[in-house]
Amino acid sequence: MSTDQIKQLEKQLRRARRIAGEHAMELHDLVEDSLPADYERLPALSAATYSACKNWDTARQALERATEELQA
Repeated sequence: MSTDQIKQLEKQLRRARRIAGEHAMELHDLVEDSLPADYERLPALSAATYSACKNWDTARQALERATEELQA
């Protein structure tokens, strides 16, 4: 894997982390400010947060593998 590909994976990881953080903040705000009144929003927001965190983890693992491959 080339250094350009590593840089692209790093960019994807930063983007995935930002998106996961945004979802986590929205979930936090819902819990802190809107529950129990807006409980209907909880399943969809939780699912979106989980998906964003899963995408971040997938990107992190891909970067980790690529970095190890480049060093080998």
